[in-house]
Formats: sequence, structure tokens, C-alpha cells
Amino acid sequence: MIRFNVLLGAASLALLLSVTAGAGETFKFDPSKYSQKPTGCDVLASHPDDPFHVLPGLEKPQMDLPAAIAACEVAVARDPANPRLQYELGRVYGYSGQGEKAGEHREAAVAADYPQALFVIGYLHLEGLNKATKDVCRAAQLIHRSAQFGRIAGQLGYPMWYMEGRFKGCDTPQDKAEMLEFLDAAAKSSDFYQQSLAKLLKRDLMVYKPPKK
Repeated sequence: MIRFNVLLGAASLALLLSVTAGAGETFKFDPSKYSQKPTGCDVLASHPDDPFHVLPGLEKPQMDLPAAIAACEVAVARDPANPRLQYELGRVYGYSGQGEKAGEHREAAVAADYPQALFVIGYLHLEGLNKATKDVCRAAQLIHRSAQFGRIAGQLGYPMWYMEGRFKGCDTPQDKAEMLEFLDAAAKSSDFYQQSLAKLLKRDLMVYKPPKK
């Protein structure tokens, strides 16, 4: 456990340093670095919108949370470096009202740049949900990074919340050209509603002028 915590600390530091990367950079998550063999945790706790899930996901009402927690605890104990499993364990703890237990598993997935975790944990910090401290600028960092990794929720959410003024004063890139690139990428989705939202946000962003300081 001590060795894992050291590795997690180093990875978190790497994320902190890299999250200030210049606007326009994009990254690609490599799932092949981790086992893709489905586990009981994947059966019971995969998220349907996670682009790197290995089995069809379940919405919260469909989940057997006690069984999912038990399966995910076993899976993470066997493969603690796998961010997909860490994210899923954090997910089921959170859904069970155990946000305090979810924290270390959420952070493990974030430290590994797991795109689904970057967005979801960013959103939790944005709203201060599920025992996550409300920290708008950390939310901006994580959501922006999820967009850089191609997570469509981040590509849509980051420009939207930027235009709402939620990230005012944060040091994450707030470059209009980059955000338009995010929206262009999101508009390639096969989902009609995501396409439509991307087009509407792009229209608004092209004429948006941030309030004067």
C-alpha cells in the first residue's frame, strides 16, 4: 500500500505539472497499458458513457450497489494500478453515499489521466457534490484535461461553463480557438443531441465576449 501511495503521489504531481500545458494540446489515453479483461466490477459498475469501459454500462437505478462494491473492492485489490477499476469503485462508493471512501479511488483514476474520471471528478468539484470539495479552479483543470483527452462531455462542458463565467479567475487555458476545436470534435459525434449542442455552443462561442475585468 505504501508503494502504491508513493506511485499515486508521483502521478498526481505529474498531472499537476502537465495540466498547465498550453492551449491546443491534445492527448490520447492508452488503455492497453492496463488489463482489459472484464471483471465482476465491470459487470456491475461500468458507466455507459465511459469511452473505455470493457462491458456495457449500467445507470444508477439498474445497479446492485452492495454487490458492485464487493466486486470492485476485489478487483481493485487484485489490480490497483488499473484506473478503470479505480474509477468504478469510486463510482459505486459515491452512489452508495460513501463519498469519503470514494476519494482515494477517484484520485487514483485522475492521476492516471483516465478520461471519464477527469470529467466526472471535475464536475463533482465544480458543484461540490458527493463529499468532493467545491473547487471551481480544480474543476476547470480536470474538465479541460478531459477535453484534451477527447472526452466529449469535457469538450462540451468546458466551453459551456466558460461562457457561464464559472471559470473566471482560474489559470486554465481559456483560449477561444482551442474551445472551438473542442466543439468541432464534439460535433463529429454520432449522437444527434451531442451534435446539436456542439453546434449551438460553437455559434454562441464565436460571438462571445468575456465581461471586462
